[in-house]
Amino acid sequence: MRHLKVIASAALLTLLAAGAARAADKVSLSGDISEGGLVIGQTEPGAKVVFNGRPLRLTPDGMFVFGFNRDAKKTASLDVTFPDGMTDHRVLDVARTKYKIQRINGLPEKMVSPNPKQLARIRRENGQIIKAREADINGSWFAEKFIWPAKGRISGVFGSQRILNGKPRAPHTGLDIAVPTGTVLRAPAGGVVSLAQPGFYLTGGTLMIDHGHGVSSVFIHLSKIEVKVGDVVKQGQQIALTGATGRVTGPHVHWGVYWFDNRLDPRRLLPAAK
Repeated sequence: MRHLKVIASAALLTLLAAGAARAADKVSLSGDISEGGLVIGQTEPGAKVVFNGRPLRLTPDGMFVFGFNRDAKKTASLDVTFPDGMTDHRVLDVARTKYKIQRINGLPEKMVSPNPKQLARIRRENGQIIKAREADINGSWFAEKFIWPAKGRISGVFGSQRILNGKPRAPHTGLDIAVPTGTVLRAPAGGVVSLAQPGFYLTGGTLMIDHGHGVSSVFIHLSKIEVKVGDVVKQGQQIALTGATGRVTGPHVHWGVYWFDNRLDPRRLLPAAK
C-alpha cells in the first residue's frame, strides 16, 4: 500500500510540474529585468496579470508592460491567471546597477535652495506631472522600438547622484542630451500629449507624451512646444524645440521615461548611438 502511495504522489508531482511548464509556456517576457528597466510581456488574450500586487492592463492580443524604479527591490512577483483557470507564478530577480556621482558647482543659490514661495510653486507644478504619469490609457505605442528624440553629446545619465554647489540632491531620473537651443525634438515613440507647459520653475518648457499602459515620456527645458494636450503624435514627429529654460547650466534636453511612478532609464530603450 505504501508503495502505491509513493507512486501516486510521484504521478501527482509529475502532473503538477507538467502543468506549471505548460503555464510558463503561455507567458513570455522581453526587456530588462533590472533597475530602470522596462519589460514587455505576452500571454493569452483574456488572461489576468498582476505585477507586485498591481493588476495590469492587457491589449486585446494579450500584451502587457511593467517597469522597475532606480532603487527597485531585489525581487518582484508576477502572477498570471489564464482563461482556463491555470496559473503561473514567477519571482523575478532584479539586476542591480552601479550609478555615477556628478558634481555641479556655480549654480545661483536661489535655484539650488528655493524660497518658500518658490517651493510652493514647484510642488504645484510637480503635481501636474504626477497626475499626468498616473494615467493608464489604452494604446500600445510603448511596444514601438524607441528612437532618439535628438542627437548630441550625452551630458547626464540615468540614476546618477547630483551634488549641486556641494549639496547632495535626488538622483538624476533621465537622460540629458546636450544640443543647441532650437534643435528639433522628435517623439521617440507614438502616443497622446498629456502635458504641455511652457514655463515651469524647475523644468521650464515641459512636455509629456503618454505611450499607453502607464508608460510615458517627459521632456524638459524646452524653448518651444509645438503640440498641445490631447494631440496624438506619431513616432519621429517634430514635437518641440530644445532650449535652456528652467534650472539649467546650459542648453540641453532632459528626457525621462516613467512606468506610472517608477522612473526608468531611457537609454535602455534606445538603439546604439551612431
